[in-house]
Amino acid sequence: MILKHSHLTMVGLSIALFLLRAFLLYTWPRALNTRWLKVVPHVIDTLLLLSAIGLMLVIEQYPLTHHWLTAKVLGLVAYIGFGTVALKRGRNLKTRSLALMAALLSLGYILGVAMTHSATLGLA
Repeated sequence: MILKHSHLTMVGLSIALFLLRAFLLYTWPRALNTRWLKVVPHVIDTLLLLSAIGLMLVIEQYPLTHHWLTAKVLGLVAYIGFGTVALKRGRNLKTRSLALMAALLSLGYILGVAMTHSATLGLA
């Protein structure tokens, strides 16, 4: 139970920091260069990944074996890719904005899969 709550806490912190960084992108872009905003999200995301691996081992459900977990991992890859473009690699604000929307859609999909344990979100 501690592992699950740790994972959920890291999920919340990771999402909050992503949203803060996205907000700062539009309101105060220079703030994105502060040291803590470059370090803390990586620490939180590392702890999130470690707790996810721990949960996977405890509940004995693995990607490529359980479709919902495979879908979460693929959604995570999309979220990371779009998030990187949105916060760092996008060449202009339009590209970053589109990538931000795609990252948020990916995040919504990941959360939906996590809640339903269904790659189709229970729609099929």
